[in-house]
Amino acid sequence: MTISLLDMGLYSIALLILFLTPGPVWLALLARSVSGGFQAAWPLALGVSVGDVVWPLLAILGVSWIVSEFDPFLTVLRWVACVVFLFMGWQVIRSASKAITSDSRLTRPGMWPGFVAGVVAILGNPKAILFYMGVLPGFFDLSVVTTTDISVIVALSVIVPLIGNLTFAFFIDRARRVLRSPDALRRTNLVAGWALICVGLVIPFT
Repeated sequence: MTISLLDMGLYSIALLILFLTPGPVWLALLARSVSGGFQAAWPLALGVSVGDVVWPLLAILGVSWIVSEFDPFLTVLRWVACVVFLFMGWQVIRSASKAITSDSRLTRPGMWPGFVAGVVAILGNPKAILFYMGVLPGFFDLSVVTTTDISVIVALSVIVPLIGNLTFAFFIDRARRVLRSPDALRRTNLVAGWALICVGLVIPFT
């Protein structure tokens, strides 16, 4: 194995920061946790893990080469992510008083719909795309990684966000009665919306 414990530790911290940044997965977990509790949210967290396997593998197996050879590619991704976050934030603020459970695409009952919602949320998540395609190559020398290295990187990419997502869903489940209050829901949506906008404004300059 060529990667060190320090490399793995720093990468795990970066993954934690990625998890703590509001994005589509947070909104999806919030929607399902409020509508159906932890029972409805954990399949979504597992679905997100699929993307957390796919994206680092793509980065390791070749997309990082595209980023290194064509600098504008990452710049375009950053601006696309910026626009997506701004749009998402505006949408959340605009519908701040609207019940989260009204989005049937996210709250459809059942394990399979929850799992699929998780896969869609992570595969279309610009935050995850930017991180794995643009940031992951900076942590490891991908030209010398071994099969064991790749397995460790992918495992970390799955385990850290999965623990975070399950913990987030658990606490939202416990707070769901409060979040069902119209005033509390509006405040939560406004905070989430402005957070998304702030993230969108910061992305182009990072």
